[in-house]
Amino acid sequence: MKKLILLVVVMSSLNVAAQTKTELQKHFEKYYQQMKKQGDVQGVINAMTHLDVMAPSQARKDTLAYIYVSEGRNMEALNTIGIESSGTDSDLNTEIKAIALNALGERARALEFYQKLYKKQASPVLAYEIADLLLQTGDIAGAQEKVEYGLANVTDEMRRTFYETQQPYQTSLRAGFLYLKAILTYSEDKDANQEVAIATLNRALAIDPNFNLARISKEALLTRKKGED
Repeated sequence: MKKLILLVVVMSSLNVAAQTKTELQKHFEKYYQQMKKQGDVQGVINAMTHLDVMAPSQARKDTLAYIYVSEGRNMEALNTIGIESSGTDSDLNTEIKAIALNALGERARALEFYQKLYKKQASPVLAYEIADLLLQTGDIAGAQEKVEYGLANVTDEMRRTFYETQQPYQTSLRAGFLYLKAILTYSEDKDANQEVAIATLNRALAIDPNFNLARISKEALLTRKKGED
């Protein structure tokens, strides 16, 4: 009899705990939706963290990491999903690792994840990121290949955000590829290719006169040319 009573008490406790967990989960799901509605990013992060603790899933971790990386909290994003590459990683998971590692200056590791995405589905957007990283790591031939692919496949509607100014800005991705082409051309032979590089930067600026990175690069080359005259 005592054993039966004890069993009933234990089962009742488990039911109460299950009901409490379910109620809490529903609460945080509603809280998450409300925070999204209000545009409260930290509130969304708090809600998603609680939900992942109560009912862990890779999809929740990926979503949480995406929010972190969108806010520039790159280390927190990587701490959420890790930095290892897996065959089961979603495209979102892979993209987050690429963006966060690149932002943290881990170019070689970021390149691994961008190339993984590119192999699955090539696109001008990914080609730009890979070309930029290859240029920074000294792989001129690899960067040129991606730039030529990008120029052949980019559309006028495609844009990219640049961050070298205090206020990030968007410009034409085609202009971005022309900027990279100019830098690559100049890198091959600084003396022989200076005029060609300037002409290519002019093509980029013809598309977007406010393209700051192209403008300051052109000014630097003109200053160098003036010093040689």
